Formats: sequence, C-alpha cells, structure tokens
Amino acid sequence: MLTGKQKRALRARGNRLKPELWIGKEGISDGTIQTLENSFNTKELVKVKLQENCPLSRHQVAEILCQRTGAELVQILGNTILLFRPLPEDEK
Repeated sequence: MLTGKQKRALRARGNRLKPELWIGKEGISDGTIQTLENSFNTKELVKVKLQENCPLSRHQVAEILCQRTGAELVQILGNTILLFRPLPEDEK
C-alpha cells in the first residue's frame, strides 16, 4: 500500500509520461492486460488513457487493471489512470 507522500511523488513523475495504453470501444481484453504486463516489466509507472467510446467507467477500468496485474492505483484524473507496480527483482 502506498503512502500519501509516495503517491504524491509518483504523481509528479507521472506528469511527464505519455500514455502507454489506450482503452477504447473493445474495453479490456487479454491483449490489453498483456500489453500492460509488458510495460510493467520495464517501467514502474504506467499511464493509461480511456477513449470516449470506452464502455466501462474510469473507476471500473482502474479496478480491473489493478486486480489483474497486481498494480496499485496512483491517480485517476479525467480519462487518465496512473498505475504503479515495482519492477520485478532480478533473479540471481
């Protein structure tokens, strides 16, 4: 669970990011989850943008993405969702 200070720092980092994942009329598919997983393998912070024709609400999308990827919600602002998941530790 992230503290308020940690979320504030992540929001500041997220301002400079461009959306990595766009969710449109198809909603959330297995391909969407796989793309998000691939992004989390290289980055801790991922920005997701919802298009106007998305059938789900932004809160529903955030909840589903967090549940299916193990990420934490940092922020929902407009149609943009900011998610955080620590990078996987290197196996030695």
